[in-house]
Amino acid sequence: MAPPLIQLKDIRLTFGGTPLLSGVELNVAPSERVCLIGRNGSGKSTLLKIAAGLVEPDGGTRFVQPGATVRYLPQEPDFGEHKTTLAYVESGLAPGDDQHQARYLLEQLGLTGEENPHNLSGGEARRAALAFVLAPSPDILLLDEPTNHLDLATIEWLEQELDSRRSALVIISHDRRFLTNLSRSTAWLDRGKIKQIDRGFASFESWRDEVLAEEERDQHKLDRKIVDEEHWLRHGVSGRRKRNVKRLGNLHALRDQRRNYRGTTGSASLAASEAEQSGKLVIEAKGVTKAYGDRMIVDNFSTRIQRGDRLGIIGPNGAGKTTLVNLLTGGMQPDSGTIRLGANLEVATLDQHRESLDPKSTLAEALTGGRGDQIMVGGKPKHVVGYMKDFLFAQEQRGTPVEVLSGGERGRLMLARALAKPSNLLVLDEPTNDLDLETLDVLEDMLGDYEGTVILISHDRDFLDRVVTSVIAPEGNGKWTEYAGGYSDMLTQRGADLKRETAKAAPAAEKKEGRSAAPASAPKRKLSFNDKHALETLPKKMEALQADIAKLQRVLDDPNLYTKDRKKFDDTSAAIAKAHDELSAAEERWLELEMLREEIEQA
Repeated sequence: MAPPLIQLKDIRLTFGGTPLLSGVELNVAPSERVCLIGRNGSGKSTLLKIAAGLVEPDGGTRFVQPGATVRYLPQEPDFGEHKTTLAYVESGLAPGDDQHQARYLLEQLGLTGEENPHNLSGGEARRAALAFVLAPSPDILLLDEPTNHLDLATIEWLEQELDSRRSALVIISHDRRFLTNLSRSTAWLDRGKIKQIDRGFASFESWRDEVLAEEERDQHKLDRKIVDEEHWLRHGVSGRRKRNVKRLGNLHALRDQRRNYRGTTGSASLAASEAEQSGKLVIEAKGVTKAYGDRMIVDNFSTRIQRGDRLGIIGPNGAGKTTLVNLLTGGMQPDSGTIRLGANLEVATLDQHRESLDPKSTLAEALTGGRGDQIMVGGKPKHVVGYMKDFLFAQEQRGTPVEVLSGGERGRLMLARALAKPSNLLVLDEPTNDLDLETLDVLEDMLGDYEGTVILISHDRDFLDRVVTSVIAPEGNGKWTEYAGGYSDMLTQRGADLKRETAKAAPAAEKKEGRSAAPASAPKRKLSFNDKHALETLPKKMEALQADIAKLQRVLDDPNLYTKDRKKFDDTSAAIAKAHDELSAAEERWLELEMLREEIEQA
């Protein structure tokens, strides 16, 4: 086995209170592909900085193979005093490096090299930073959320670029698809320690559940052992004094072990505050057009969004996704065409750039608007600390300034603000940015239970596949097309990946001709959101109906009921007949959906 390129041994770090890192071990061999997984605040980014040599731990050792080159991609790059993106990228090259790589990578990432680094958008800054770390072709790449602010086409280009390189990779990312496609081993940072397996991210969640289940069994055994020892000390027959003293010492050790056990952090409790139900029709757009000068953003677009739909909007940065959403929700007027909004619409919006957060305000003030200790959640007052805990904030963070919160914490704060407002239409712009995987799971479940309508802008392919029922994608020159299903379904129907730059997309006639030349692929069948919801809820409904029927039958079993109370007999008879009809309909519907599900899975 080749010696590690980088080795962290017994790394310890404490920022007051509970240790952040406690005896962490991490080895990265040549060409190894490691995904570093952990909750927000678990210390992943800090550990990556220690691996990069940027943070000095309280204890432990860091070893890097002599001559090995390390490049680190931070979440927020520092461009220093460089005047252009080309100068910035070239500053990372050593004398023996290929100087042409700087310009080549910038071009591949959609930059000219002449941009002022200090005037870049979030996506442009991330692309310049990627060019900086990739240009030297280092032996080790340490990447902290490399896909944040990137569009889907650039994410897929980055996947292919990293996969073709021989560099060892350590990646922190919330993008499941990205991690699944690139990782070959998994390092799980949990409660200050690392557990590692030689399998990629695809195996992580099942492995994690097994580890936590075994840990829970071990803690249960420890609790039982403590109870048994306490019972022996109180009621056992006295033996020699030394033996008793030793056994008492063992009990104290067991209690210390139990007391020092750091249980898993609870899951976030995300729930949208739902307003009264909207009308069946939520939004209808007919022939909508919007242009800025000579540039067409939306050209003759029509759609019909109904209550309960989950609509995903994708496309390259700058394609006009936010403009399209503003048009659909009435925040912007089209140049031509009509937008009709449904009745009783209550909209809650999540801002991608967190621009509405005052960095100097405290966490509690950001939630309450600076007004006391209460926050209105679904129209009802709730104490701000209790609401903070629902989103995994500790009580001690109440007075923490927003500017010192991590990216994941700011993401949860924005979700907390958006979900507190009663709504029946959620508009979410990149809600997955910086969220850990566990919080993403809870967010997916919340959106699944939400009875209103969702419009979602996202570059997270896995999240789109799990959540949305249709996808709107740009075709170039202001043309947008809606596809049934998730992101993978869109690719199947479209027959091509998204272009990296819509301005360079082929003319519509050429694209149509190219598509007709290829064999048409039938759209992949998929259960709708309502079908999935029915499959999950119908068994409970059938159980409840069966219980109701049994209860009503017990009433009818009284042989004297007809003579004692004729009205009660008639009402009960009518109720049991209705319940039988509902049960029969529910069973038929469930059987129909179950057969459809099996047919889709076997296809």
